[in-house]
Amino acid sequence: MPAINLIRMLAGLNTDCCMRKYILLVLLAFSSFISRAQDPAPDTVRVGLYITSIHDIDFKQKEYSINFWLWFKYKNKDLDFEHNLEIPNAKSFTQSYVTTDTSNGRVYMLMKMQCVMKDSWKINNFPFDQQRLRLFIENSQYDSKAMVFQADTIGSHFDARFALNGWTIDSCVITTGVKKYETAFGDDRAAKPQAEYSNFRVRLVIDRSANGLFWKMFLGMYIAFLIAYVCFFIHADILDARFGLSVGALFAVVGNKYIIDSALPESTTFTLVDTLHGITLFCILAVIVANTWALALVKKNQHKKADRVDRRFGTALMVLYILLNIYFIWQASLH
Repeated sequence: MPAINLIRMLAGLNTDCCMRKYILLVLLAFSSFISRAQDPAPDTVRVGLYITSIHDIDFKQKEYSINFWLWFKYKNKDLDFEHNLEIPNAKSFTQSYVTTDTSNGRVYMLMKMQCVMKDSWKINNFPFDQQRLRLFIENSQYDSKAMVFQADTIGSHFDARFALNGWTIDSCVITTGVKKYETAFGDDRAAKPQAEYSNFRVRLVIDRSANGLFWKMFLGMYIAFLIAYVCFFIHADILDARFGLSVGALFAVVGNKYIIDSALPESTTFTLVDTLHGITLFCILAVIVANTWALALVKKNQHKKADRVDRRFGTALMVLYILLNIYFIWQASLH
């Protein structure tokens, strides 16, 4: 207020116009700085977490269940985390246990959480995939101007003894940040349709144990290719056997691909599963082309040439198939 009165007084002085405008601008800036400095600082809430178990991972539905202890430490007793706790990316959550200690002029709240989470899975490198499980915690009562989180990073954030079947835990990182919403949630007092809330962020990185799963998923595909490859060891004039094996192998690969896709979430990207099955289908089609070529040579009584086509084409196709599989599997295993 004193700065505003000074501005009004200077505005009435009979001084040089440019100098007066300059002084007014400086005082306005100073007044704005003072008013911001007088705004109360937001309450700081120290928050921590300890994960006890992760289970019921549903890869198809992109869901999993997680149990963890969550605690808050703060001074402002008006903050209510028991009834205003928000987990935006949870499908559902329950507080199975809550205790509060208000001694020593501080509030310490501890709660046991059980959540069903929804997350997006990246399946480009399946089954050599690495997933990032994310958890966000907010207070729906106060925005970031009134309250901010501070991560309690002391100690471990998960129980290393719990077993996550088919997965290994790579890391668990907790941080804090600000979530911006492009809406004022109907508040007419807001200067613009925007709200910001402090949030507590947890990122758990898990790696899939892929070796056993890989062979369960792709063994049928490789057997189908080998069945088609047997055609190169059957005489070219035995038409029914050569074409029957290769066409049957073609349908077997398509069926194997359908079974794997039924266990995976929908994806618009070209995944490792698509790549390996695509290579296999292409190579089986190449076998069918080679069969047709060899049969044409036999009908022209060029039996020796047909045998050479089988040997050379078969050897080249096998080498190409093995090299392509090794390359793409190696790339996927690097994440």
